[in-house]
Amino acid sequence: MSNFSLISSIEQLGKRTLSVCEAFGRATFMLLGALISKPQPLKMFPLLLTQLYSVGVRSLVIIVVSGLFIGMVISLQGYIILVDYGAETSLGQLVSLSLLRELGPVVTALLFAGRAGSALTAEIGLMKTTEQLSSMEMMAIDPLRRVIAPRLWAGIISMPLLAMIFMAVGIWGGQIVGVEWKGIDYGSFWSLMQSSVDVRYDIVNSLIKCVVFAFIVTWIALFNGYDATPTSEGISLATTRTVVHSSLAVLGIDFVLTALMFGN
Repeated sequence: MSNFSLISSIEQLGKRTLSVCEAFGRATFMLLGALISKPQPLKMFPLLLTQLYSVGVRSLVIIVVSGLFIGMVISLQGYIILVDYGAETSLGQLVSLSLLRELGPVVTALLFAGRAGSALTAEIGLMKTTEQLSSMEMMAIDPLRRVIAPRLWAGIISMPLLAMIFMAVGIWGGQIVGVEWKGIDYGSFWSLMQSSVDVRYDIVNSLIKCVVFAFIVTWIALFNGYDATPTSEGISLATTRTVVHSSLAVLGIDFVLTALMFGN
């Protein structure tokens, strides 16, 4: 009985591994099809603008509100710790580096996955359910170029911009708590922040993280919608997978990038 159970477990593991490899292959094929499709700027640009508004502008509210409160929380918690050591003037340094190196890119990516990523998956899945993608193929219109490519580029462009807004608002929220509430000197707050933040080491690396996260989250969202089972339940499961897979991918890749950028 134990041998049968062991063999069954190995079979299930093998099937699961093959299924993951097959899904990754389909996702790569979809991505390459969208990236190498023949560009048509006159037709592509209006579609790109529409998607930038859909995934970018419509995500501004949650990004701004979250950035403000996260910056305020970091500042408050940081002040509580630093004041015990007489180093409360370093609060600006703590807030800025925390947001630039980690919380800005990561939290923005997680919010982007929950708001824009799930919407992309549901939209593509609904288009598949209503056979809009099949109709495009029948009319000799490549759905990868017409549907997937504009949304892919919109996600890659919009998320880094949202992350910069998130970090700027977060630093402002930190100033509200540190300077206006706790009474830290305004000049000390900003001067130590400016002296501690390096453009290449902190800002450029932060933008690299944002671009990588944007690519990964958008890719996962589009593939889950494109590969969804064309039913209401299938779209629901695909949307859930997008949020879960994107969140895990962002956290895992963040560790790798952090080790490469700041680990030495």
